[in-house]
Amino acid sequence: MKPVILAGGTGSRLWPKSRAALPKQFLSLTSDKTMIQETVTRLNGLSHDAPIIICNEAHRFLVAEQMRQIDIEDSDIILEPVGRNTAPAIALAALNATENGEDPVLLVLAADHLIKDSKTFQAKIKDAEKLALEGKLVTFGIVPTEAHTGYGYIKSGDSVNLGFKVRQFVEKPDLPTAKQYIDSGEYFWNSGMFMFKASTYLTELKKYNPEILAICKKATSETQRDLDFIRIQEDIFKTCPDDSIDYAVMEKTESAVMVTLDAGWSDVGSWSSLWETGEKDENGNVVVGDTLLENTKNSYVNSEHRFVSVIGLENVVVVETKDAVMVANKNDSQHIKNVVNHLKSNKRPEFEFHREVFRPWGSYDSIDNGGRFKVKRITVKPGEKLSVQMHHHRAEHWVVVSGTANVTVDDNVNLLTENQSVYIPIGAVHSLENPGKIPLELIEVQSGAYLDEDDIVRFSDRYGRSPK
Repeated sequence: MKPVILAGGTGSRLWPKSRAALPKQFLSLTSDKTMIQETVTRLNGLSHDAPIIICNEAHRFLVAEQMRQIDIEDSDIILEPVGRNTAPAIALAALNATENGEDPVLLVLAADHLIKDSKTFQAKIKDAEKLALEGKLVTFGIVPTEAHTGYGYIKSGDSVNLGFKVRQFVEKPDLPTAKQYIDSGEYFWNSGMFMFKASTYLTELKKYNPEILAICKKATSETQRDLDFIRIQEDIFKTCPDDSIDYAVMEKTESAVMVTLDAGWSDVGSWSSLWETGEKDENGNVVVGDTLLENTKNSYVNSEHRFVSVIGLENVVVVETKDAVMVANKNDSQHIKNVVNHLKSNKRPEFEFHREVFRPWGSYDSIDNGGRFKVKRITVKPGEKLSVQMHHHRAEHWVVVSGTANVTVDDNVNLLTENQSVYIPIGAVHSLENPGKIPLELIEVQSGAYLDEDDIVRFSDRYGRSPK
């Protein structure tokens, strides 16, 4: 069995925690692990190969680092140059899995789902694997707990071995229709998880959507391996139709079967779903972080950085980050997308980035700024190095707080330790490296007429980033 982890989502309904540069699958929302880490470790105890992970270019280092943290170092990380939905993404994984003549059973999982009962989940995987080995395309139908309008549904048919034939996939219903579904006992939530032999999926995709398969084959005919990553041909993949596995294959194939799953599943698609699945106090509140609630009921409060107090409210969501606070009626939390769209259209940084931004070499936190200055706290991991670069519009002053910095400014190389500093004039070619065994912490003060991040020219970069 070979897991395939789909990690390309944006999770905009969980703003301000989830953002374009750091979406929900890379956040710790339900435990001390991130959601993608939970997805992989949930399989511990099952016999399986290293996973294939599908993600976009911008998140590649996040994936690699988070896998390294849980001792997964031999995964194939396939970079999608553009998002084309689940059918092409799974095709890329299936082609990768069969390139050496092997034909593993693929377990396709979203990177951002919550499953509370791992033992039951693993038992159902074993059932699904038996069906997959028989040439079936297996989907997991979640036993519904309520008439939910936020999920698609699967209508079950006749029983078959360890599951049921799939009679129909249906779109997200309105509330009266959802209640009818639940009352019938024939409908299950569509989890978006699948299991099948790689060859079975490719055969069915060729039968029902040959264009997707042909383009994916062409796009992967000449792949490039870069560090932990597999790059496909962007110009070809861009021409691929945008289609889900449900539409492209599962609704058309005669081999679709469903295994039912009752294991505390949630797609964690909104703040209200985190309230629904969270551990509640005597007033029905779910709290995370430094909070104080007074006369508050049935609410979700998440504090990341500051002390948050909520008084005299019911059914609210309050989420605090370093640079944004979101307050919403719990029943209206789906409208957060409107806020995200506003931020995007107005090109505000809160759409894409947190105040603290993660890079392959470490991170930086923009702690203060004014008209002609910006102050950052920079952390460089041991052995890592920033790109050799220069700036047209800003000078920089670096002050080492802890650790050791190897600094190059034009032709001058200096080794700096705590309380030592260096000045980098506008136009000077410079680089920064941590040669030590502990993280390097420094304060960077930028000054100049233009301080945006795109004022950078890279001359060399060990992480394969573009010159600008």
